[in-house]
Amino acid sequence: MTVSIIRCCALGGALVCAGQLAAQEQREFDRLSYRADLLIRAEHTELPVRDIERLRSSLRLGVEYLASDAIEFGIGARLALGSDDNADNRRNFDNQRSDEVALDQFWMRWYVNPDWVVVIGKDQVPLSLSPMLWDEDLRPVGVSSDWQVAVGDFDNFSVVVGYFAPDLVYGDDSRLAAVQAAYRFRDGAPTGGSILLSYLDYSGLDELPAEGLSRTNRVANGRLLSDYQLLDLQLVGRTTVAEQPLELRVDLVRNLGADDENEGARASLVWGDRREAGNWELGIATQRMQRDAVLAAASDDDWWFHSFSRGVMPWVGYGLNDVWNLRVAAFNERRDRANVDVRRYLIDLRARW
Repeated sequence: MTVSIIRCCALGGALVCAGQLAAQEQREFDRLSYRADLLIRAEHTELPVRDIERLRSSLRLGVEYLASDAIEFGIGARLALGSDDNADNRRNFDNQRSDEVALDQFWMRWYVNPDWVVVIGKDQVPLSLSPMLWDEDLRPVGVSSDWQVAVGDFDNFSVVVGYFAPDLVYGDDSRLAAVQAAYRFRDGAPTGGSILLSYLDYSGLDELPAEGLSRTNRVANGRLLSDYQLLDLQLVGRTTVAEQPLELRVDLVRNLGADDENEGARASLVWGDRREAGNWELGIATQRMQRDAVLAAASDDDWWFHSFSRGVMPWVGYGLNDVWNLRVAAFNERRDRANVDVRRYLIDLRARW
């Protein structure tokens, strides 16, 4: 009887220890989160001197770990494979290599308090910028501070500041100091709007022409002719039509570092959201950028021209399910002082887990 009691106690103690270890492991597992983003893109681009046909794929994998209520870490990799060669990326104005295995993210996030977050490392730029100014595929390295506060019952005011190495496709010494103030009306409600005012100050750009990254910006004596100090205003309005979101966005930019050729404008209208299963998305965007209005090395490479152009982009998308969605986009662009259009067609199949 005594032996049985001892055995039961020992078994009970072992079960308690095992339960504690399992609970601890579960807590550790709950602190981990995983994500994956797969993009498969088919492209056809019609240029005056040649056509481009290629298939490109990009897989981003990431892990995030919440070490405590205040500290979070993240790391990610990008794996890319394309039918073209990396040697073609310069002349095709790409912001990323077609074939690579590279570090995509490596950061620490500090939740100073519920309204203030500081991020150090390599991550997406924390500012909300339009494709005219910034390609969201870029992953700069630096430090940023994001502070926001509720205004009344429905509005929100935020200020983001940061200092980054843009980490462009080829090695360079460029730097970016940025600040963005945003006021969001009825944040999160079906109907509302936003006003975003941003200032981007680039420095260390001397190497860009030699690397083929001056693109459509002006160059004199092997250096960019203008400085790039961009003042940008975005006006956003959103509502619901036929039970689907409708967003109108207008973006106006002026480069204070250029004496002329320094203004750009973009407008977009989007109905629906293809990220939801069974949802359609219809959109159209138009933009006009003078030659030194934006830094061409950093603007979105979905568009063939990165400045010194005007163009329109209609698209249609559909959410195949909760993971997969499809977008078909067409671009009609014309370089300033030219009379020939560039036409581009992109078919994007994307999955997010």
